[in-house]
Amino acid sequence: MRYILHDLEVLLDKEKKMAFVAGPRQVGKTTLAQAMLKATSSQEGYFNWDIDDHRRAILKDTQLFWQSVSPRIKCLVFDEIHKYPRWKKFLKGFYDAHRNDIEIIVTGSGRLDVYQRGGDSLFGRYHQYRLFPYSVGELVFKEKSPRSPEEAMAFLLESYEPSSASAFEQLWNFNGFPEPLFQANKRALGRWQNDHHHLILREDLRDLTQIRELGLVENLIALLPERVGSPLSVNSLRENLEVNFKTVQNWLMNLDRLYYLFFLRPYTGKLARTLKREEKVYFYDWSELHDEGKRFENLVALHLLKTCAYWTDAGYGQFSLHYVRDKEKREVDFLICKQHMPFALIEAKYAADNIDSSLPYFKDRLKPKFAFQVIGSGKEPDFLKRSGDIYLCAAPRFLAAFL
Repeated sequence: MRYILHDLEVLLDKEKKMAFVAGPRQVGKTTLAQAMLKATSSQEGYFNWDIDDHRRAILKDTQLFWQSVSPRIKCLVFDEIHKYPRWKKFLKGFYDAHRNDIEIIVTGSGRLDVYQRGGDSLFGRYHQYRLFPYSVGELVFKEKSPRSPEEAMAFLLESYEPSSASAFEQLWNFNGFPEPLFQANKRALGRWQNDHHHLILREDLRDLTQIRELGLVENLIALLPERVGSPLSVNSLRENLEVNFKTVQNWLMNLDRLYYLFFLRPYTGKLARTLKREEKVYFYDWSELHDEGKRFENLVALHLLKTCAYWTDAGYGQFSLHYVRDKEKREVDFLICKQHMPFALIEAKYAADNIDSSLPYFKDRLKPKFAFQVIGSGKEPDFLKRSGDIYLCAAPRFLAAFL
């Protein structure tokens, strides 16, 4: 079962809070929630705002709705309920009255925190977990709980699981979304990508925003793959699309909110002459990238983002993912920060035998606990070599240690 299951069970059963699960479309949120319903023998407890009958049952009479499900049903799942303008008030009233009698799971493909505006606050009544696509670590260790930051680093330096190589290859050829990943068929992947684009652009983007120029948004998306891994110039995109700067910013912001793509901001700590504003863009589906170097960097980026999100959601600290670049164009792809302090510096190279010169430069100045250069091809899957205080590591070994 998926990696956040145990955390959700503890949250619902022990802490008596509502469980919010956010993440991309088709990542497995509904499957996970329905599996939890099945465990409580409450299959009647699933309600999806996008299903007409379910929406009418909620809207017809809120009080009658609650009376119809309680005490007969012990667990309720509300899928995409944040599309209901009064969703917070709807949940708050029932939770305050029945928190000890019923478990509530709320799932959404838009960012639930974005829609937590207006009305009564749900603060203290819920905790949110983010569900990401499958990764090497989750495929290899699917029956085990995710590792803490210290456990992950210790495992990476001391152990190797041979099945990590096949897991990495499977993810490389397809992506981390359950349907195309487990079908492992290129034509099925193509069909899935078409459907996924339709869901994001023709349904979610249209329904949750005021954006109507969907054809231009599709043109924007077509321009982004070649820009993966480089500081993103919104002005250049504006010129290509012949729209204004704020329009492009708004489109990008909403695609981020809908978990179609994500951004990494530059680290803006004590270093002088570093970039402060330009973000990098990556996709949740790296299989859309044909350039091997960009695909590999994107794959590593999502693995690290998933790990940082889980460590934060699970309470290990405030983890964030950045990149580092200065005005002399020295750059390292990724920097994991804990409580805003450098924790691990990571350079991703699809094929490279020598340590990139920027890695020791920023290692000396940032002084993170760990520094790695991750290699995508040309090395044995268990490869790990220390050069001074920097490790060169094959991608299967490195990624298996995380989520």
